[in-house]
Amino acid sequence: MSRWRATLPLVLLVLAGVVLFASGSLDQLTPHRLLANQASLHAQIDDHPWLSRLAFTGLLTLTVATGIPGTIVVILAGGFAFGVFDATLYSSLGLTLGSLILFLASRYAFGPGSRQPPAIVARLHHGFERHPVSYTLFLRFIPIVPFGAVTVALAWLRCPLWLFLGASWLGGTVALIFETSIGAGLGDAMSQSDSLGLGLFLHRGVLLPLGAIALLALLPLLIERMTRRRRQRRFPPE
Repeated sequence: MSRWRATLPLVLLVLAGVVLFASGSLDQLTPHRLLANQASLHAQIDDHPWLSRLAFTGLLTLTVATGIPGTIVVILAGGFAFGVFDATLYSSLGLTLGSLILFLASRYAFGPGSRQPPAIVARLHHGFERHPVSYTLFLRFIPIVPFGAVTVALAWLRCPLWLFLGASWLGGTVALIFETSIGAGLGDAMSQSDSLGLGLFLHRGVLLPLGAIALLALLPLLIERMTRRRRQRRFPPE
């Protein structure tokens, strides 16, 4: 019974994510739907500026906390609706709150961490034990691992709460700057075109942040190559 109580918050989050995903609510945030309802969307934001931002922050918090696919859809929609600055500000708040909820629920469910960890956590364990701060920041800055998967892994590794919050906020905000820029750029590009196609991604407001995210994704390869060369210089093969 105690184990069931421990896992109950995480189970409820998963169920909430399944309901949200199955409801089709996120389909209303696709670029085509947003463009079709652009006038009414911005009118509602102008009429209810704080309520609309609160609703957006709450929706993003829920999607991040449940770990469902579709978080990027909400973030792009925020850039489309609110612009880069406002969308980054409120997305950062929602992302940090949502990841905190998932982290606490996961750590409570996993207990003291004496059980055998999943494969992904086992692979991260060695690097985390040696350099917890730099390793946590590295995982949060590199957008090649799902945000929710990293959150669960850090919960199993018993990452200190202060380190988790700081890395999640900092790393998440850096990625959000580029992601909300893509959303805002898509809005500008779609306002100049009647069709959704490859040409939208060649628009400057979309192409530049996409390139920045691609460079971030290449960072692990560059860092691994630099550290390998450094090790080879310090410990040359005999």
